[in-house]
Amino acid sequence: MIKRGLILSTLSVLFLISLLILLAFKCPDPKLKVKWEQLFNEKDLKDWTVKIRKHQLNENFGNTFRVVDHKIQVNYDQYEKFDDQFGHLFYKKPFSYYLIGVEYRFTGNQVKGGPGWAFRNSGIMIHGQDPKTMKVDQDFPISIEVQLLGGNGKDKRPTANVCTPGTQYVLNNSVVKSHCLDSKSETFHGDQWVRVEALVLGDSLVVHFVNGEEVLRYQRPQLDPVGSTEEGALLKSGTISLQSESHPVEFRKVEIVNLEKYAHDPQKLADVVKRLTAEKRIPKQ
Repeated sequence: MIKRGLILSTLSVLFLISLLILLAFKCPDPKLKVKWEQLFNEKDLKDWTVKIRKHQLNENFGNTFRVVDHKIQVNYDQYEKFDDQFGHLFYKKPFSYYLIGVEYRFTGNQVKGGPGWAFRNSGIMIHGQDPKTMKVDQDFPISIEVQLLGGNGKDKRPTANVCTPGTQYVLNNSVVKSHCLDSKSETFHGDQWVRVEALVLGDSLVVHFVNGEEVLRYQRPQLDPVGSTEEGALLKSGTISLQSESHPVEFRKVEIVNLEKYAHDPQKLADVVKRLTAEKRIPKQ
């Protein structure tokens, strides 16, 4: 008897193949409308939930996450030391098929005690777990991370990489089990604004963009496997969250195009995706 997981995996691959063919050859339908929904209202964090390691849900220790000058600010001015207090700011509802766009910049100096790898480091967590299910001492939600990095002034350090706390994915028909993989983006030194977008199509495809350029794509996001299996349960949907990893960072835009209504119509989905990805959205400085 064929296992249910194998059937679902095969269906996911077939859907992805049909979608890629349509994207390659079909012109977008001009009648299809796309609308950006602002997840951040530039006023407050009423639609967001805070979870910081070593603290209870919605205990915003040190006022880490705050709104200043119409921007979400991750700040550590009330910390004596970082003490591995990794944090995440979760939007109030999960998504499955969507394009998310975030404009961010790193500011100031890393807080005392922050790990070296977390210098100018943040992230957009997609297909994440519900923050209500996180343990008090849990550092990261189970999720796929669109990693945001800033340069150190001299070395190559791309942004919009992929990291995998409790997850894995498929790239070039092989399961990738390493924790992080670099994108092909340029390095952004200094404090300029950078726009990162992630196209997320359920359990089939994820594509990362930086300032309008595609820098990474992979398939079949999934949980770490159980036992001796090669692949884990596919991730069809989940939470979206922004990280606090010990370096101050600002987010001035967090917006999304919800593609859920096209999830079961490959033609329309391909049309909308082609329309969205044809435009290069570059942030103003």
